[in-house]
Amino acid sequence: RVFAVAPGEFVLALVVHHISADGSSMGPFVRDVMTAYAARSAGQVPSWAPLEVQYADYAVWQRAVLGSEDDPGSLAAQQLAYWASALAGLPDELGLPTDRPRPAVQSFAGARVPVVLDARLHGRLVEVARAHNATLFMVVHAALAVLLARLSGSSDVAVGTPIAGRGERALDELIGMFVNTLVLRARVDGGVSFGELLGSVREGDLQAFAHADVPFERLVEVLNPERSTARHPLFQVG
Repeated sequence: RVFAVAPGEFVLALVVHHISADGSSMGPFVRDVMTAYAARSAGQVPSWAPLEVQYADYAVWQRAVLGSEDDPGSLAAQQLAYWASALAGLPDELGLPTDRPRPAVQSFAGARVPVVLDARLHGRLVEVARAHNATLFMVVHAALAVLLARLSGSSDVAVGTPIAGRGERALDELIGMFVNTLVLRARVDGGVSFGELLGSVREGDLQAFAHADVPFERLVEVLNPERSTARHPLFQVG
């Protein structure tokens, strides 16, 4: 819908279901809208270069690449075997000290609490990442794992994270839902240094990224953790 907010000023509002588009889709979408707007303003028809692939091509390709779970040599079987091993014995719930009991059924009620990291702290985090051949994401993951371990009293900490799922260049300009969810497990040993923990987190994250093709919902079905209406399966912190 287009809203007129002032003379000569308009706002275009778009609502897209997540089954149709993800965050990375907004880049090509906005470029397409601007291309069309500029062309129509000049009385011309927008000219877009044809896409290399369509979303249906990706869906067919994904199914072909993953193969059958019944085939031990397939990518699907190998990745599911990895996750079964990597998440074996994972606690059903991370026991955080909340200020009220967890409801029997998730309500999804919550609040937003902004946290700002200033430029100096950001720079120091980047330095730590470079010194340990890691990424900023891995440094923050390790720090979050330490915090959650201290708050929960558990040394076995799992967090979830979205991954873009656009491993091929041909997908960069495609509008669609490619995002998957990964479970990142860290074992926080109080007897090791943060650098040693970061090394462990780095390897764990790299392995998770390398086995990111199996859809999360399928992973939950196969691993079949104890279900509860009170919590999210496999991880409760993202």
